[in-house]
Amino acid sequence: MNFKILKKSNKSKARLGFLETEHGIVETPCLVPVATQAVVKTLESKEVEETKSQILISNTFHLHLKPGEKVVDKAGGIHKFMNWKKPLMTDSGGYQVFSLGFGTDYGLGSKILKKEQEEGVSIKVNAQPNKMKISHDGVTFRSPINGDTLFIGPKESIKIQEKIGADIIFSFDECTAPLAEYEYVKKSLEKTHKWAEICLKIKKSKQALYGIVQGSKFKDLRIESAKVIGAMDFDGFGIGGEFGNDKKKMGEMIGWVVDELPEKKPRHLLGVGYLEDMELIIKSGADTFDCTVPTHYARRGIAFTSKGKLNLKQTKFLNKNESLDKGCVCYVCQNYKKDYICHLLKAGEITGMKLLTFHNLFYFNTFVEEIRNKIKRGEI
Repeated sequence: MNFKILKKSNKSKARLGFLETEHGIVETPCLVPVATQAVVKTLESKEVEETKSQILISNTFHLHLKPGEKVVDKAGGIHKFMNWKKPLMTDSGGYQVFSLGFGTDYGLGSKILKKEQEEGVSIKVNAQPNKMKISHDGVTFRSPINGDTLFIGPKESIKIQEKIGADIIFSFDECTAPLAEYEYVKKSLEKTHKWAEICLKIKKSKQALYGIVQGSKFKDLRIESAKVIGAMDFDGFGIGGEFGNDKKKMGEMIGWVVDELPEKKPRHLLGVGYLEDMELIIKSGADTFDCTVPTHYARRGIAFTSKGKLNLKQTKFLNKNESLDKGCVCYVCQNYKKDYICHLLKAGEITGMKLLTFHNLFYFNTFVEEIRNKIKRGEI
């Protein structure tokens, strides 16, 4: 992999660049749509390409569960397996340490989390989730499919990712929960940093390997993690964990990390990408970022437009014989109307979700494309 910075902003930490991989070039900054199980839900790979998507990220943990990395490897790697000709990333499985652990214990919903925080609930040092065990060597999971015991550590994560065969892979880490106290996060970082070293040593493939910076909401731990991971010989860096609900604070937190990382290497922000976040995270120095928002919302009937979010499940749209967004030139806006999409959703037809997924991805990618143009023009 080769990364080149083409232009740096004089007004922010934003920058233009490109990532060159075996499967093509990615213009940055760039949204990375999520293809959890080697598919962007409801779309085939050719359609995803037509939404201007340049690179996708798949989930190592879920592909390990089904169909298994051996199946993907036997098919010739994930690109051939899913017929995707452009670049691909796989995460490390570290996010599942949170989502299947304390994330499940306390509930992932923001309202539930807020309630827990208001009641003073916190995760103390040495605490363990109910359904997994986190040790210095790795994490013992229960399969959400059949309950089998699974162990994934840094060695296992890298070997799985090597067999899957994405262009860019990530080191195994512990993604700590927002409720974790300072001492818990500090101890967690010791594991994440140790695992990062093991990942570098164990990797045998030519894939680009990114190290992941953690540290939760604690400035000194974020900076420490960025310094430690940034000093290692990674090809790029992921920024993971919690960034809170305060948008301004999120920009500051990303800035803490970016200031300590090697400038010439790419930075990927894990799991953040609402429309209202994009300009902020790009101005804060992120080159790529993945998010399920455009696809997740589409499957629930929500279209993103220049007029805001539209819930196409609402009956009023049966009387709207007009495109989703008059300014959008995507295939859906050129060929289908709100009344038809509303009908499909109300009738329970999968095609309604498919059309909204296509439009939302196109709309998000066009939105980021315009931010790149703003950087070119010196506006941000």
